[in-house]
Amino acid sequence: MTATKMNADPLLRERMHSLEERVKKLEDILLSASTDNAIVAKQKKSSAREFLRTKQLKTETQKVLAFGYFLEYMEGMESFNVNDLETVFRSAKEKLPTNINDAVNKNIARGFLMEAAEKKDSRKAWCLTSTGEEFVQKDLNK
Repeated sequence: MTATKMNADPLLRERMHSLEERVKKLEDILLSASTDNAIVAKQKKSSAREFLRTKQLKTETQKVLAFGYFLEYMEGMESFNVNDLETVFRSAKEKLPTNINDAVNKNIARGFLMEAAEKKDSRKAWCLTSTGEEFVQKDLNK
């Protein structure tokens, strides 16, 4: 039994050392991740007005599309309706389009927007298509 204890002691020490190394690596990863998250958390979110300044928009239809993109990507909405668009226009201190529904329909016709699967607040809702996302990201930038 004494021989077994002597053999087990070095094995235990080796196993303990191995576990301590693993724990240290995990702690380093967690510390790094929490530091990265703290940096991300400190970044301020762009306002609708600031976002608009990054785009070259010539028509009301393009503004509606850009604000739809803003609502999905900056505000985290899965879909948006007329009320959401009016709210974001007002928050950016932009003149409301003469007919938001017409601008939405023009974007649908171009393949930039599509009707969302479900209504939002009992109103028809829309979301961007991949073509619409790409158009805002590439073609509307200043």
